[in-house]
Amino acid sequence: MSRPRKVLFISADQWRGECLSALGHGVLKTPHLDALAAEGVLFKQHFSVTSPCGPARSSLHTGLYLMNHRVGRNGTPLDQRHTNLAKEVRKLGFDPVLFGYTDTSADPRGRDPGDAALRTYEGPLTGYQVGLLFPDFMTAWMKDLHAKGYVFEGRQDIYQPMPGVLPPAGRGHRFIPARFKAPDSDTNFMADQVLSWLGQHREEDWFMHCVFLRPHPPVITPYPYNERYDPADIPLPQRQPTQQQEAAQHPHLAQWLACLERPNRYDEHNPNNLLHMPELELRQMRACYYGMMNEVDDAVGRIVSYLKASGEYDNTLIVFTCDHGEMGGDHHAWGKELYFDASFYIPLIIRDPLSSADIARGRQVDAFTESVDLMPTLLNWLGADIPAQCDGRSLLPFLQGQTPPQWRQEAHMELDFRDSPWSIFNAQSALQLSPDECQLAILRGRRWKYIHFAALPPLLFDLAADPHEMRNLAQDPACQAVMLEMAQKLLSWRLVQQEHVLSNLHAGPQGLEDRSRRPG
Repeated sequence: MSRPRKVLFISADQWRGECLSALGHGVLKTPHLDALAAEGVLFKQHFSVTSPCGPARSSLHTGLYLMNHRVGRNGTPLDQRHTNLAKEVRKLGFDPVLFGYTDTSADPRGRDPGDAALRTYEGPLTGYQVGLLFPDFMTAWMKDLHAKGYVFEGRQDIYQPMPGVLPPAGRGHRFIPARFKAPDSDTNFMADQVLSWLGQHREEDWFMHCVFLRPHPPVITPYPYNERYDPADIPLPQRQPTQQQEAAQHPHLAQWLACLERPNRYDEHNPNNLLHMPELELRQMRACYYGMMNEVDDAVGRIVSYLKASGEYDNTLIVFTCDHGEMGGDHHAWGKELYFDASFYIPLIIRDPLSSADIARGRQVDAFTESVDLMPTLLNWLGADIPAQCDGRSLLPFLQGQTPPQWRQEAHMELDFRDSPWSIFNAQSALQLSPDECQLAILRGRRWKYIHFAALPPLLFDLAADPHEMRNLAQDPACQAVMLEMAQKLLSWRLVQQEHVLSNLHAGPQGLEDRSRRPG
């Protein structure tokens, strides 16, 4: 029997890492993802190496840390010299297909300044054929809704709450359902397109990257998902008693909170001020966020059910992950451009159909894994060489019940927060920093977490005593030795991980010699 050569690579958008009932979440239920985890491997300490969308997806698809691909913001061009997952898969004989988006900005060098590709950050990654491009204006979905009889003026209009509906007692504004029915939602439209394509390619090898928008804002969901969770059952976010106390932790956080004061800067059509909502409205926002997750969970269930019915399930590698996290009200913040774990902690489930993975089915891995590990893992599973540029390592040994030698002991994250027309954040101008000073790097271990800013004060958290990152210990005299150790580790990591594509090649009498000794 030939080796399976089907890959379904699913990504959600803005999904917090703890939000799986397989991880013991106290409220949210994700039965379809739980079932996938029970037949695969769930990575419990998985982190995106950067945020927001464009930078995170650049790392996901190149295997590179931000410091090497340098896509710091939505709209920053991706250097065309870097190979990527789609290009490498194409070398194996696949015609990889994209349903959704990769938020890729084209390299402008060699292009006419008037090139339409330079007017958007939502281009498809080079190497993918486009099955369905789902940019912010969502043309294909809008056309589908119009054909079904919906009347609206555009993408902004369709996310308006259902007119004439008021929330009942004990429910907040975000209980009001969307104007569209659940079968017609953006999530189900995506699933419909994926299923249609799969039905036409059943007898072929294929590689598909499917990207769901949800649970990314707008925070609204159709019936019955809007009433799936009672806000009374939703815990409040982890935060200081007041916004002022929160802002005192660091200028970066203070400026983010100041930006959220502006209306419609995070969740359009929401009449509430995100920083001053009553507790009911806060709980309802989080309840709606969980409802959006259930939409995606059900859509994944539909796709998996099809693969089982078509006989392809046991020939398909299935990956479920996300680009980055979501603050969700923690620290009074919403979004994903802060230094807290909530911005970077994301889910990862991999279901390997091969018999070599039988020993690990249902395994939950507690080692630190990173989004840069996905490209090496997928290529490794397909039997391809891992490009020298990749900063990540293959997770394939974990899928086979092993732990790779010399595995990382910390997670590493970076954030570039220079001003961008695509972001609500304007710390660069507000804090009077130069663009290149708007950077931070994070070293996150089991106990200690260190955040180094290029031009702002550092932070240090003791996660054992302070898991929600409330108390900055960077100025505590008793913690200076720890901070020095963490800073040295972070510096060493950056030295080792800086670009090395040609560094270990040496020209000599016998020709070009590769002297790299990369583990794994």
